[in-house]
Amino acid sequence: MIAIESLAQLFSIEEQQQFVHFLEAKNKRNDSKNIQLFKLLLKANLPSEELCLKLYPSNNKAAYHALRKRLMSSLVEFMANVSLSGENSVQMHIIKHLLASRTLFFHNQFKLGYKLLDKAESIALEHNLFSLLSEIYHTKIQYAHHLPSLNLNELMKKFEANLKNKLLEDRLNIVYAKIRQALNRVAYKGEVIDFQTLLETIFKEQSIEINNSLSFKSLYQLMAIVSISAFVTNDYLQIESFLIRTYSQLEKRKGKQLFYHIQVLYFIANTLFRNKKFELSQEYLEQMHQQMLLGRKKYYRSFKLKHHLLLALNYNFSNWQEKAIELLESIKDAKHEDTEAILDIHLSLMMFYFQNKDFKKAHGILSKFYHTDKWYVDKAGIEWVIKKNLAEILLHLELNNIDLVESRLKSFKRNHFRYLKQINQDRAVTYVKLIEAYYKNPFDVTSDEFKEKVENSFVWLDAKQEDIFVMSFYAWLKSKMEKADLYETTIKLVEKARIKNVSLP
Repeated sequence: MIAIESLAQLFSIEEQQQFVHFLEAKNKRNDSKNIQLFKLLLKANLPSEELCLKLYPSNNKAAYHALRKRLMSSLVEFMANVSLSGENSVQMHIIKHLLASRTLFFHNQFKLGYKLLDKAESIALEHNLFSLLSEIYHTKIQYAHHLPSLNLNELMKKFEANLKNKLLEDRLNIVYAKIRQALNRVAYKGEVIDFQTLLETIFKEQSIEINNSLSFKSLYQLMAIVSISAFVTNDYLQIESFLIRTYSQLEKRKGKQLFYHIQVLYFIANTLFRNKKFELSQEYLEQMHQQMLLGRKKYYRSFKLKHHLLLALNYNFSNWQEKAIELLESIKDAKHEDTEAILDIHLSLMMFYFQNKDFKKAHGILSKFYHTDKWYVDKAGIEWVIKKNLAEILLHLELNNIDLVESRLKSFKRNHFRYLKQINQDRAVTYVKLIEAYYKNPFDVTSDEFKEKVENSFVWLDAKQEDIFVMSFYAWLKSKMEKADLYETTIKLVEKARIKNVSLP
């Protein structure tokens, strides 16, 4: 039942209505219960036993399970039809030409068949659809002896060139899969990996050489790999120009697949945000939003949470915090399969309220994080857990929950210090020690000795490169040292970083 419910939840409201019409047209009997079951799955999260009784008061389990199988089959069929009539229309157009040409060849209509193949080849070349090109060339070569005027040598050269492009696409797909797998081990299992060396090794293993013949999907995957590298190394400055330059190439291409197009715009907007270029980030987010509205909003729901979260973060660090809070409040209770995005939204909203000194609301959000750290690592990654635990310590300090501060500090040191040292994040270890020093002697924080201790405790990156979330945590300490407002201190630090290269203290 979970599988059926998950499929149903993927549909937009419009698609839900279309699916009901699809079932109505398909039903041959008036007493079919498939529409009733579908609507129950959308409205209520009921166990299988209750669903069975609602549909069959006599508790006819055999009929219920048969109904469930038929509904699953209809869901899959409907999704396939939507996909074929939507984003893959170019591919389907080529496939129709290919199949029609083979039928014509069977009936000895070779000239007309080759005309259809020429048309299919032209479209496939325009959109870098190497797999389909392979089928087209295969068919042309198979029937080449029926058309004496055909230059077989020229055709074989095209076939060989396309094979190289297809192989490159396949190898890049392998690289993408391996990098994503490595990221999962880093983010969700806390493994320590030399990511740059891994990246270079995998590219070398697959003999990858980037050229202009890459398909849209491959260029998307390449941008994804680069973005993952920046996420792991926290160096977004190095990838910004590459992403924008690559996207300018993608924009010129026809047949941009909508899902990948939206994802690419998100990569760029996120990179610009991390580089503190908030206005430009919002411009790409607006482009992303426009793409989300296309194709009858096919991917709107899939990307809504990520889009709104990144927009809210841009608002928050652009000194529009009320706008940021309002946006996240509007989606924080959304039911969505993207658990990681939901958790990011709650943690970000907690940060906004904390910066706004609304500690009661911040604590209200914190109180909803009732799962174990292991559960959160599996769902959102170890970095998310570390941020959440650090924020929790600071919040309990502000609320003067002294006993909880003591226990959370001990827990943090026991659970995270070793990992942080392994990944060369000694600054985070130092930061926690400074929090502990403040907790034990809060009045010393404004002294020259404490300020000097802070100055000498960190090796700072230049502010343009410094991670914006690291700056946010540091802003709390700085606000205590200067007896200043936290949000104002945060904004001043960020603005300073946007103007010129400076050291944080």
